[in-house]
Amino acid sequence: MSTFIEHIVKLTNHRDRDLLELTLSKALIDLLPLERIVIARVVREEGVSRWLEVARLDVKGGGRVIDPQRVDFQTLVKLEDAPDRLTCLQTRDLVEVAWAGPDGPRITLLPLFSDTRMEDSGVLELHSEAALSPDSLALVDALRQIYRNMYSLLEYSDRDPLTGLLNRTSLDDAFYSAVLEDLDGTAPAMNTAVEQERRHRVPANYWLGSASIDNFGLISDKHGAAVVEDVLQRVARILSSTFRTYDRLYHFDGESFGVLMHCPDEALVLSAFERFRASVEKTNFPKVGRVTVSCGFTTVRADDSPGSALDNTARAVDFARRGGGNKACSHPGLVRRGFFGPVPVLTEAAETV
Repeated sequence: MSTFIEHIVKLTNHRDRDLLELTLSKALIDLLPLERIVIARVVREEGVSRWLEVARLDVKGGGRVIDPQRVDFQTLVKLEDAPDRLTCLQTRDLVEVAWAGPDGPRITLLPLFSDTRMEDSGVLELHSEAALSPDSLALVDALRQIYRNMYSLLEYSDRDPLTGLLNRTSLDDAFYSAVLEDLDGTAPAMNTAVEQERRHRVPANYWLGSASIDNFGLISDKHGAAVVEDVLQRVARILSSTFRTYDRLYHFDGESFGVLMHCPDEALVLSAFERFRASVEKTNFPKVGRVTVSCGFTTVRADDSPGSALDNTARAVDFARRGGGNKACSHPGLVRRGFFGPVPVLTEAAETV
């Protein structure tokens, strides 16, 4: 059994927030008399909230860590269908469920975070043969606080301070870790180094997209920095409300935004970018009025790096701009029409750009 200090070292040795839940789970199940631990986070799509079990570990071995981008949202449990979790989330307090008598097995639920930010909602679900002692609960609290501190530090380094979206620097690690195939239902390796050899294991159906505000230079020259910041913040909010909570949304620099997502069909990706483009167009921006965006997206291929995939999205954005802007274009679709070099043929892909 590892010591408490050893698990602290592991928790504070990450640069990837997505691995923190796994590390916390391993620490809790190693240090406490638990049969199982589940970490459930709240994910949202089109106004509906559901539970996603991002980590599940059993003391006898086995378990899984789930990539939120690769789940079927409709199969997840709705918030109200797990009332004990929901009570824990709403009260931000411990909930104990003794399901086989007062002295028997029970489930102890604790909020993952202490604040009420909706994007960070989640619960720890601890399964044990008996009630957890005060010392055990104190250890849980200590590990939760270390987890929260590390999560906040990593989030701060990953976020663009103006828009609250992920920054360009955070794309590289996310690009490689998000698109890896699941390893027999287990988590990715705990090594924080990302090797180029990972590229050949990229599965299908990951997409990287870019969106650029049309005539951004003119807006800046005419209205100044304060208005430009307001435009960027409003576009960021529209991006967040259009895409799913588990899609990765970025503000790269200046007028450029990005999306990394998992989706089974090219037409659905195009539809999402069209909704975003249309929402921006119909929004009234104070002092500016009408603002439009040009969007481009590409499939993530086995030999892609973040840079090469972004180059393809940039070609699609440039094509949209040369056509007058306020368009969403698929790079694979443009290739099929003969505008760029060859890419692998996509099954059931939309032929429209």
